[in-house]
Amino acid sequence: MSCEDIQESLSLYCDDGLAPDARASCYQHLEVCPVCRAHLAELRSIRQSLAMLPKPSVPADLVPAINHALIAEAAAREVRSHVTFADVISELLWPRVTRYVFSSVASLLLFASVFLALRPQLIALNEAVRAFDAALTMSDSIDPSVRYDINRPISPESYSALRAPFNAESPSLNPSGALASLGRSSVTTPNGRRPDADDMMVVADVFSNGAASLADVMRAPRDRRMLEDFQKALRQDAAFVPAELDRRPGTMRVVYSVHHVDVHDRNY
Repeated sequence: MSCEDIQESLSLYCDDGLAPDARASCYQHLEVCPVCRAHLAELRSIRQSLAMLPKPSVPADLVPAINHALIAEAAAREVRSHVTFADVISELLWPRVTRYVFSSVASLLLFASVFLALRPQLIALNEAVRAFDAALTMSDSIDPSVRYDINRPISPESYSALRAPFNAESPSLNPSGALASLGRSSVTTPNGRRPDADDMMVVADVFSNGAASLADVMRAPRDRRMLEDFQKALRQDAAFVPAELDRRPGTMRVVYSVHHVDVHDRNY
């Protein structure tokens, strides 16, 4: 046997754990090998040192602690044996239900916040619809021809009735007046070209009969003919509807902004 084989068996040889044949072979090798004898002496020294160590004392509360642990484990097994199918389902579904409930509550809060933010606009839209219906009802009660028909030009009475929520603060433009015709007309220069985009802002006095006059120019246009055409339209025909149709004060001062946009496409 080699030294490696003998050294693997020295621990059993030291403890008298080898079979007789293996012990005899190990003994014969130890007689001729000083290295293996040194390993055997080291093992015996370690064994003697371990034998001299004091035995550890058992803690006084070890037995009660083991008893308490056994009792707790027995109680837990007893509880698990009485768990019903509903308890298992509840334990599995509770995290998901909690997540879904939280998502639903968050969605409701978001919807409520959006609804509260849009509530003023919804109220204003509802009031406008009611005012429109009231205006149509009032116009039908006065004259059937006042009702707005898309196939016919709108009349001053119908237009003022449609603007019932606003005409107390802002006079209604006379749709058949010269000022409205000026806005729909195609203005050209003497050489046949359309003018560039231009705008102006003026202050006009509107009287009870719908006539108006220029009171002040807040922003003059680049093309003076634009202002001249505006003044001519005010003098030529009633620019606004009469006060009794608008239910507004007899005389009002309004700011009128005119924008001229150069449109090359006539297909509209």
